[in-house]
Amino acid sequence: MAFTRCRGAFTSAELALLQRGFDQLCKERCLAIKDEDQRDQLACDVIQTFENGLIDEAELCQSLSGRTGA
Repeated sequence: MAFTRCRGAFTSAELALLQRGFDQLCKERCLAIKDEDQRDQLACDVIQTFENGLIDEAELCQSLSGRTGA
């Protein structure tokens, strides 16, 4: 995944949280590895939501659940 559009430095615990959330949302949206553009957008959405203060894993996923990628 290319995170060049996203900013920030994260701790290993934060990265783990972001990865779990990303994986859960990919599964929910049935995004495969081949869906690169959608996965990249989702990754940026997850990071942006986290950087905007939603740092609870369940709330982070819930806030992005049901959203469709651009």
